[in-house]
Amino acid sequence: MRVFFDSSAFIKRYIQETGSERVLRYCSQATELAISGIVLPEIISAFCRLRRENALTVLQYRQLKQNLLLDIEDALVCDLQAEVLDKAMLALEANTLRGMDAIHIGSAQALQADVFISSDKRQCDAATQAGLNVVMV
Repeated sequence: MRVFFDSSAFIKRYIQETGSERVLRYCSQATELAISGIVLPEIISAFCRLRRENALTVLQYRQLKQNLLLDIEDALVCDLQAEVLDKAMLALEANTLRGMDAIHIGSAQALQADVFISSDKRQCDAATQAGLNVVMV
């Protein structure tokens, strides 16, 4: 099963919050982990914010970053190709979305994900409308 995670869901693999258990369960069930290329900078940005807020130590930040980099070594990573951008623009025109959320939807469509996982309600609604099988965590 090809499981696509947007950033709001995938970060739950590293930071314990509501939905983390479901994310871990989907990670273990996935035969292929799929993400957009924007996941890495979005999650590192969140880790940096937590570090600045002293919610993470320097050592914790480094460990989380290393875990993330190891986890995505074998992942299907979707680049910002024309197909992704076209699908993202269609999602933006049909829904109230942020640009990055639309890129996740376009990436999942381009990768033909079996499951699209997010914790963003508007994005989940738009992904459903785009024909994706959506799980909200």
